Amino acid sequence: MERVIETALTAAERASDVLLEYFGKLKSADIEEKAKNDYVTEADKKSETIIIKTIQDLFPQHTIVAEESGIHTGNEWKWFVDPLDGTKNFIHGLPFFCVSIGVQFKEELVAAVIKIPALNEVFVAERGSGAYCNGERISVSRRSFSEALIATGFPFRGKDQLDMYLKCFREVFLKVSGIRRCGSAAIDLAYTAKGVFDGFWEMSLHPWDIAAGVLLIEESGGVVSDFKEGKDYLRTGNIVGASPETYRGLIEIVGKHLS
Repeated sequence: MERVIETALTAAERASDVLLEYFGKLKSADIEEKAKNDYVTEADKKSETIIIKTIQDLFPQHTIVAEESGIHTGNEWKWFVDPLDGTKNFIHGLPFFCVSIGVQFKEELVAAVIKIPALNEVFVAERGSGAYCNGERISVSRRSFSEALIATGFPFRGKDQLDMYLKCFREVFLKVSGIRRCGSAAIDLAYTAKGVFDGFWEMSLHPWDIAAGVLLIEESGGVVSDFKEGKDYLRTGNIVGASPETYRGLIEIVGKHLS
């Protein structure tokens, strides 16, 4: 597992260097709209290319599921790669973007690395060994639900569900201390693991958006589920992650409106 973690860290570092080279310098020709309000840049593509090469140089038989290039079929080891989570932020010059790499073995998440280049923060987790930010162990918060600061993401891939989402948002908003939207699910999950946020929910995400963050929260003492309190979040893209103190209050509201 040490080689897996080291490889993920190396890949995230190399990809971060690419992103910082482009940050604040993008030209219109560097940006492409994949779907309505869903963008990809040259930075995404080059970041993903270097991550995949770094992985395949050491683990050529491993499966890779990457946002831009799809599935590279291999064995029961599976890497979920998001080369640039928070692309819209990146395009507009907001520093809340990251590289996210989660590793699964036999359907269990076992390793995670999230790097936020502009803030120089590196999150690492290994199954059974805890979670860390810049080398210091992290844990979820211990605040009550009424005192909680909750993160979320707007359902831009599921606008047909916007009315239900807004009902959910309203009820959460009225019962907690505040709600924030950073524009990167991976950062939201990492900051929940760190105790900055007390909980997070979002819908219609992809597995590469959340795989690393799931393990970070679990290894920080938190709880992660789909909207039905199951573990089907990588397939459905619907996720709640929170401290134990916040999870019950949050999942009851999310489950009522969105499950």
